[in-house]
Amino acid sequence: MNNVLTEAKNLLTHNLRTSGIYIAFVAIIVLFTVLTNGTLLSPENVTNIVLQNAHILIMALGMILVIVGGHIDLSVGSVLAFASAVSAVLVIRMGLPWWVGVIAAIITGIVVGVWQGFWVAFVGIPAFIVTLAGMLLFRGLTWLVLDNVSLSPFPHAYREVASGFVDPVFGEIVVGQGEGLKSVAQTVDVFTLLIGVFAVTGVIVSAWRSRRTRLGYNQPVESMTLFILKIVSVSVVLLAFAWALAYNRGFPLVLIIVAVLILVYQVVTNRTVFGRHVYSVGGNLSAARLSGVNVKSVNFWIFVNMGMLTGIAAAVFSSRSNGAQPGMGNMFELDVIAACFIGGASTMGGVGRVGGALVGGLVMAVMTNGMQLMGVPQSAQQIIKGLVLLLAVAFDIYNKRRAGATR
Repeated sequence: MNNVLTEAKNLLTHNLRTSGIYIAFVAIIVLFTVLTNGTLLSPENVTNIVLQNAHILIMALGMILVIVGGHIDLSVGSVLAFASAVSAVLVIRMGLPWWVGVIAAIITGIVVGVWQGFWVAFVGIPAFIVTLAGMLLFRGLTWLVLDNVSLSPFPHAYREVASGFVDPVFGEIVVGQGEGLKSVAQTVDVFTLLIGVFAVTGVIVSAWRSRRTRLGYNQPVESMTLFILKIVSVSVVLLAFAWALAYNRGFPLVLIIVAVLILVYQVVTNRTVFGRHVYSVGGNLSAARLSGVNVKSVNFWIFVNMGMLTGIAAAVFSSRSNGAQPGMGNMFELDVIAACFIGGASTMGGVGRVGGALVGGLVMAVMTNGMQLMGVPQSAQQIIKGLVLLLAVAFDIYNKRRAGATR
């Protein structure tokens, strides 16, 4: 047992940037669960956290590539508002089918990405300046497109994108009858539970294959005891999450979108040439050029990708909001950028992972939700978020100095 504890301590110490965010995430969940008397982890609230923050997680997948590539994007909130406005005009004002609005939002995001990618990659203007200009430009276009008025409501089918749930295709299990004369039987969705089991199976298979591959190349791995403890911990969390969703309303449709995008970007960042080029450009620009990497092309597609994901997030958020307003998306860039830095991305580029960005996004989501449940004023929430972002960057700088001192 002592050997396992020692190994776990060494693992956490040597991978402080990666492991620190997971420890902080667990600590924040425990803290707000206690402060809200368990409401934070109630099935209904867990579902609400997913629905309310799906657009942030989607944009974080794009922002992590932007930051890893050595850039920043300050315009995502305004671009989301602009894409939502285009969708609302087409669907609500012009009466076109709901799916036209979804496609239009995505195309709008792609066009914006092409615009900003051109100035960054081919003209050579720093991304900070380009996206700062974009923040103003696309906010103004939002007001122009909406004619300074809000548009609502969207058709029911459009609202289902962010608020709908998968039908109980495999039926439901009755787990309780409730209390009182007018009690309603409590049911659990079987499909959602099966998705949870499938996710756990995927984690186990992936971890086992990774371990076996590392052993095949004579690379160091954790002991079997610690390996099993990690797998069990992750499996318990996934199954508890699936149970909470199943116990409430079932599997949210928007979670399918998020899950598919997570899988795609895990592959893109870890197993594609483009992903390796992004890390090389952000990590060492001169070396990337000497290695034959087309830096201009990589930078261009980074912003096209960011625009596409912002368009998807716009469709999700406008669906959730059931309309479009001139001021929507304000300060979303804070949450998205903070998610990446809290999740371990480096301010200097070249460092960052999809998983870390997602956990960082969930940290922001849990903090916001917990403070709302406690009735914390909006002003105090912004102060706390700002301090958390500052501490995350300070932690990154500490890690760099610590790594340099041990060399």
